[in-house]
Amino acid sequence: MKIAIEGCMHGDLDNVYATLLHLQEVERTQIDLLICCGDFQAVRNEKDLESLSVPPKYRSMNSFWKYYSGEKVAPFPTIFIGGNHEASNYLWELYYGGWAAPDIYFLGFAGVVKFGGIRIGGISGIYKSRDYRSGHFERAPYNNSDIKSIYHVREYDVHKLMQIEEPVDIFLSHDWPLGITDHGNWKKLVRDKPYFEKEIEERSLGSKAAAELLEKLKPPYWFSAHLHCKFAALVQHQDGGQVTKFLALDKCIPRRKFLQIIEVESDPGPYEIEYDEEWLAITRRFNSIFPLTKMPMNFGGVEFEMEECRKWVKSKLKSRGSSKPFEFVRTVPCYNSSQTLANHSFSGHIRNPQTESLLEFLEVGYLLDKSGPTPSQSQSPVAVDYDSEDGPIEEDADEIQLPEEEDDV
Repeated sequence: MKIAIEGCMHGDLDNVYATLLHLQEVERTQIDLLICCGDFQAVRNEKDLESLSVPPKYRSMNSFWKYYSGEKVAPFPTIFIGGNHEASNYLWELYYGGWAAPDIYFLGFAGVVKFGGIRIGGISGIYKSRDYRSGHFERAPYNNSDIKSIYHVREYDVHKLMQIEEPVDIFLSHDWPLGITDHGNWKKLVRDKPYFEKEIEERSLGSKAAAELLEKLKPPYWFSAHLHCKFAALVQHQDGGQVTKFLALDKCIPRRKFLQIIEVESDPGPYEIEYDEEWLAITRRFNSIFPLTKMPMNFGGVEFEMEECRKWVKSKLKSRGSSKPFEFVRTVPCYNSSQTLANHSFSGHIRNPQTESLLEFLEVGYLLDKSGPTPSQSQSPVAVDYDSEDGPIEEDADEIQLPEEEDDV
């Protein structure tokens, strides 16, 4: 199986797909799956731009809406996680994962799926310690603070991923695991990105939560994006002799290394995205303590009878007769360049039928539009990210580049 890995998409699906189709033709090969490591920007119409955490001058429709509307069809099955520049209102509809468009699957705020026997897991967002222990308190329409905190990784989602016992083949995070630079050529990295040196020395570059997941899951492959550069590392785990090949990729603009092709062993195709039995069991088990406020997370009161839950899920999947995710459903009008949506339309949460069907299948409650008491909290300053910085050119790995165009964020 050949899998294409892409860094930050920034809504530029047309160029990424065109590049891969050209590669297939030139190399006479077949790409089975595309994986994107965040900043996907699944913007369906102008209203979604209001929930996109970018400076106003960068709020543009780009090309995802064409695939949402059906004007275009993804040429490859596509799986993506969220980053820190997303249409967060839409991704919240699909918190547990689901089709963002036909053949384009969002892995959820945390999630695991199977693709032809390959197990792919991921965590969306970026790590900020001030919000890590909070619950998911943000509700659309987002204020200036919530639009930046909603994509911050939460302990609840990480804790669910830490319950995984079966091997994961590929894991995705938007930001890098903390300490990953110890396992690669960090000297070259700081030559190209000198402002990283202080954070590397202080051991603050990267996500503490992702580092904990890397240590627990030990996947053969881990892919990230966010810092807009290409960086490879090889992690030799202390116990069991497992090795993780880490690769961070750039954003989709000319002269950048934003794509990588890997080949993994798998059963013969055709392949399709399927629910993962263990992850469904974990989701069912933890949904009763889904955190809805800014209060620190409390994991008490849950009896972890995972074996019983696994048997229950297995039986339900057998009765359903399929492990395929529930079908894609459009929930808002598609973008139309000749029309403008009314300002008052679609300002709050919309229940996505995919999410409702999954929760009904798991026989758990729908909580995404619930709210709990929120204590007052002073607004913290927002840490600087690196999305406007240029990335280095790596010389030791394959690259795929777009034709030269004007650089942008």
